[in-house]
Amino acid sequence: MTLDIITDPLLQGTQHGFFTRAGGASSGIFSGLNCGYGSSDQRDIVAINRSRVAQKLAVDPNDLVGVHQVHSAVAVAMTGPVTPAPQADGLVTATKGIALAVLTADCQPVLFADTQAGVIGAAHAGWKGALNGVLEATIQQMETLGAHRNTIAAVIGPSISQTNYEVGPEFRATFVSAQTSFERFFRKGRGDRFHFDLPAFGLEMLRQSGLERIGWTGHCTYSDPMRFYSYRRSVHEKQADYGRLISAIRL
Repeated sequence: MTLDIITDPLLQGTQHGFFTRAGGASSGIFSGLNCGYGSSDQRDIVAINRSRVAQKLAVDPNDLVGVHQVHSAVAVAMTGPVTPAPQADGLVTATKGIALAVLTADCQPVLFADTQAGVIGAAHAGWKGALNGVLEATIQQMETLGAHRNTIAAVIGPSISQTNYEVGPEFRATFVSAQTSFERFFRKGRGDRFHFDLPAFGLEMLRQSGLERIGWTGHCTYSDPMRFYSYRRSVHEKQADYGRLISAIRL
């Protein structure tokens, strides 16, 4: 099956993609392009899936570079694969021939590019990382390599949408206590529940960092099981595990 890859014109000048679950070798609950070694899927099958992504980006599978994601606000500069992978949620490079990759299953994958400076970045931005500053940290790391905020483009890929992201009052209070204006990202739900707009919040964090060329692909991971893995959907369906989507970019 052919890989299904979402791209964005804001990232023109790079090879990039928000890969869906189509075209992979995994089966069962992981059916498709599961690229997460952290899942309970067979490691050799995950390796096959990742090699298909690498081939599409014209890099060696070993040069599909990632980090050990921990929902942090840490971003690191990379010149190639590192073992063990650093604990971080943002990564940047000015090195040609490697692709930066992040894994998600409802959280925001964010790809960055300053093609004038020859610097790219990628970030895994769940609610915690986005709130604590992983997007700003990624931009700062890009600047250390010569990028400029007025020429950086950033695109948020498939993420859980507000309609499907129900949270409790304590969750909302965490955001409102950080900045009262963040209240606007919550819509009242049933009882004491709220619905949080993660992509809109991510876009706001990018704006607050001074970026102007920003976007979201508009895809909801929860609502489209044929194309996307979703952690929250797997919980609601009482599945034992879930697949991980990969998003990657290279110069």
